[in-house]
Amino acid sequence: MSMNKPYDTATLLKLATYASTATAVMLIGVKCVAWLMTGSLSVMASLVDSLMDGAASLINLLAVRYSLKSADEDHQFGHGKAESLAGLGQACFIAGSAIFLLMQTAERLKHPQPLQEVSAGLWIMFFAIAATLLLLAFQGYVIKKTNSSAIRADALHYKTDLLTNTATIFALLFATSGWPLLDPLAALAIACYILYSAWQIGHEAMQVLMDRELPEETRQRICDIVLAHATVLGIHDLRTRQSGQTMLIQLHLDLDQGLPLAEAHRVADEVEDAIMIVFPQADVLIHQDPRNPARYRHNPQECRNPPETPLR
Repeated sequence: MSMNKPYDTATLLKLATYASTATAVMLIGVKCVAWLMTGSLSVMASLVDSLMDGAASLINLLAVRYSLKSADEDHQFGHGKAESLAGLGQACFIAGSAIFLLMQTAERLKHPQPLQEVSAGLWIMFFAIAATLLLLAFQGYVIKKTNSSAIRADALHYKTDLLTNTATIFALLFATSGWPLLDPLAALAIACYILYSAWQIGHEAMQVLMDRELPEETRQRICDIVLAHATVLGIHDLRTRQSGQTMLIQLHLDLDQGLPLAEAHRVADEVEDAIMIVFPQADVLIHQDPRNPARYRHNPQECRNPPETPLR
């Protein structure tokens, strides 16, 4: 059984991508002005970070819109993995920006340059921090409501941007206090952090694309819901994965072999409904297995560990 995504969820995801893209464009503009005015490499590092954020946000916008499409004949599990593909693309963009910054930092360390109009650059960076904080607050709300991997990856970009902006401000302040080398050194630190962020985003996207199991607490919650039904003897071969906004759950249900087929089907439907009350955007597939209740003993490990044998 599959569920269409709630209208509110789709609206929140679209609003989040629009807000992210608009913020990225604005930050690129103001940071470009700050870089041209100051000549600061740390400001340039923050600008490059925002350029990558802008490209990533645009990818997110397109990916989220595509992932919200309903399932069709060619994609009967939906299009949710477009979000993870977007995250993988973002990781590549971010890694590329980090490498570019490392090259620029090496050049500036060899050939230092004086900074200009530092006060104007500081005010612009403070404005960038305020705009980023507002966006992160909205993204945090959307992530809480939708659990979107694409928005979570995008938020990580802007958390990185927040840190780079702060580091840039300190670099500018120290540069005006007679420590000019701190400007390229700050850029170096920012580049390393961006590279680490790229690894985080790429790793998470790959795990989803490789159908990693849902967190252990989620799996245990599913088992608890199933075993709470009075007619259910046990559960085995529980498999879970995430695809965009859809949680895919497959399991085998152990039932008394004496139950009529219609009754076994009714129990399976009741278990499915109970799961979907807690996980309303789940796609649940249940197979019923007949068992002799006099000889059957449920193994709790079936609820704790992923199956070692193929799903029948």
